[in-house]
Amino acid sequence: MSINHPIIEVAKREWDRIKSKWTLLMITVVGPLIAFLLITIIFSQNVPRNLPVAVVDNDNSKLSHLILRYVDATPIAATHRSCFSLLDAKKAIEEGSADAAIFIPKDSEKNILKGENANIIVYLNNANVVKAGLLNSGIRKAIGTVSAGIKLKKHLQNGKTFNESYIRIMPVKLDPVLLFNPFISYSYFLTLGLMPIILIVFVLLGTTHAIGTELLRGTGPQWLKTANNNIFIALIGKIIPYTALYMIIAIIMNLIFFHKLGLTINSSYYIIFLSEFLIIVSYQFISFFLLGLFSNLRLSLSIGSAYCMLALTYSGLTFPEFGMPAFGQAFAQIFPFSYWLKAFIGQTIRGESVALTLNHLLPLFAFILLGTIFIPRLKHLLLNEHHWGKI
Repeated sequence: MSINHPIIEVAKREWDRIKSKWTLLMITVVGPLIAFLLITIIFSQNVPRNLPVAVVDNDNSKLSHLILRYVDATPIAATHRSCFSLLDAKKAIEEGSADAAIFIPKDSEKNILKGENANIIVYLNNANVVKAGLLNSGIRKAIGTVSAGIKLKKHLQNGKTFNESYIRIMPVKLDPVLLFNPFISYSYFLTLGLMPIILIVFVLLGTTHAIGTELLRGTGPQWLKTANNNIFIALIGKIIPYTALYMIIAIIMNLIFFHKLGLTINSSYYIIFLSEFLIIVSYQFISFFLLGLFSNLRLSLSIGSAYCMLALTYSGLTFPEFGMPAFGQAFAQIFPFSYWLKAFIGQTIRGESVALTLNHLLPLFAFILLGTIFIPRLKHLLLNEHHWGKI
């Protein structure tokens, strides 16, 4: 017994279009998977390792060699490039062959043996804040370890016990406890933001393209005829195949998160799955809004792509929302991604209660309502020849 409900007929019609058009396959399946693969490969090392550090050792002593060995022993730095002068080190940084430079002045060891300070200078290329910050931290720790060893040796020579010497060197000990990023990995949180952003970009652009081409080619009346001239049935039937495909992509994204990266689920996977369904539907309805407002495929695609990419900037993932000016905090509320990210992080990393996470998801219905308001406008555009053919 076959089911001939208009929604099913429209969904079949759209599925045939997806299978027969390479553009739609690219937008729905191939594109997101390629993007996920590239992101996974790019961030496979999780943190930078063995960044090149230029060395200007004017002291050439046992102490300077010890300092450089300690710096080279850190995972972040590789002191394999020796320079004759600071000018050479500067040139190496400008050329990109070194990310930092260490300058050890002449007579550094002699000054320390005399009880004086020796200033070891580190030049950092701060154009890349992440690399500069990691290098600064690693080099400081290495030099600090050498400095502590020298002080410890002096106290021991003065007749102090090891424990007394250790307490004098480090009277306050810091014991850091990592709560939400146990691997100290930028991949752990950047991938968490980039992959969903890629997904919503394809959701919005794919839905906009699927509906906009009906408007562009003037096939709206045939589409509506399949849905018994009911625009709501027409839209639901059209987005069903896309929603199903994007949910499969979301499941693949979850496999990468929870199995490849080791992201933990501290609450409910079902709520995570629900949140992903809601954000996909939210951006599909935003495409209804864009097409209804602009009645132009190219303009809707351009604004939609910019709108999606801005979501990452204002989501609070890379810069905290509470630190933004009032305008920035208000602007962050116009993106469904901001609410979804709070829900996702709450269910995975923070282990929030289901009730609190559902509060984060409620605003997504406002975006669905916004798209719903423009559905009658879409029907008018699809039936009015004056609006057809606009790229």
